[in-house]
Amino acid sequence: MDMGLSEIQQMLKNSAREFLAQECPLTLVREMEDDPQGFTDDLWRQVSSLGWTGIPFPEQYGGTGGSFLDLAVLVEEMGRALLPAPFFATVVLGGLTVLDAGNDDQKRDLLTGVCAGTVRLTLALTEPSATTAAWGVTTTADASADGYAINGVKLFVPDAHAADTIIVAARTAPAGANPEQGITLFLVPSHADGVTVEQISTIGNERLCEVRLDNVWVDAAAVLGPVGEGWPIIRRTLARATAAHCVQMVGGADAVLEMTVEYVKQRTQFGRPVGSFQAVQHHCANMATDVEGARQIAYQAAWAIAEGEPARREVAMAKAWCSGAYQRVCSLGHQCHGAIGFTMEHNLQLYTRRAKVQELSYGSTHEHKEIALQEIEAG
Repeated sequence: MDMGLSEIQQMLKNSAREFLAQECPLTLVREMEDDPQGFTDDLWRQVSSLGWTGIPFPEQYGGTGGSFLDLAVLVEEMGRALLPAPFFATVVLGGLTVLDAGNDDQKRDLLTGVCAGTVRLTLALTEPSATTAAWGVTTTADASADGYAINGVKLFVPDAHAADTIIVAARTAPAGANPEQGITLFLVPSHADGVTVEQISTIGNERLCEVRLDNVWVDAAAVLGPVGEGWPIIRRTLARATAAHCVQMVGGADAVLEMTVEYVKQRTQFGRPVGSFQAVQHHCANMATDVEGARQIAYQAAWAIAEGEPARREVAMAKAWCSGAYQRVCSLGHQCHGAIGFTMEHNLQLYTRRAKVQELSYGSTHEHKEIALQEIEAG
């Protein structure tokens, strides 16, 4: 595995950092925390016009035919800038799932819009049980002669308030002895009768929503993938999302490191920069070690997925490590900043709050350590 970026990937990384520094400063991130939509239509149009929403999709749908690793490079820069936009939900959760499991008509109708920036998607999986395991899916889809009636509640659905279509996981058959059986994915218009979307207040101010489905009717054409065999699709989606999530955390941790190093160079105490004190230098060294370690393990997972290899072990190890590393980097960043780092006026807290949310997203550290152990024992 070559851990270096290709020339095209490096160009993408540099151009993304330059664009986001100019068009998505942290002042905008702060403004969007109080904005009902959470992002600006103008920024979304710019992101789409750059071709970012089409990076992992074939050219026949208006994409650029890039790889998952290309997408990971871009997502890291978005994590660094805390981009307030429904990119992750639309491209990683929604678009790649449609590309993976959709029929020709679904791909043409949805992916063309995703690449153009005119269609936004998301995935509704988690329910009040708060688990991403198959047994947590209790939403039902009852079949009739002309379609399905979906009933249930989904929680923590990213950017559902801005989505045009929500991919809903529901049971078309009882779980029985194996809860992974009988789950089907449906393409549900967000404005369909019976769909209610309400934003949830969270510590990170990211746009997570509660989606209620009250006897929502969809026809057979709304089924994404084989009926009753949706869990293998969801498993692949979660692997991609978790790996991209890890790369996103790397971007955030790197921004905290850079912010902290710059601060300790300028902040003086006892007549000298605080960065000249050995304890502070050790803190910064530990932060840098965590950032680089997280980058290596996150990109290893992204590379495995891009190569089409079984990546369960790599993804689990990446999530278990990156979640803790991001937390440690933010904690040491606060140690180096002192009291000012804990104020809402300082930018450090923007990353710390999101790090706490991302630690628990797509499975906790403990859950992924268990998965990694199972993979190691299996040989």
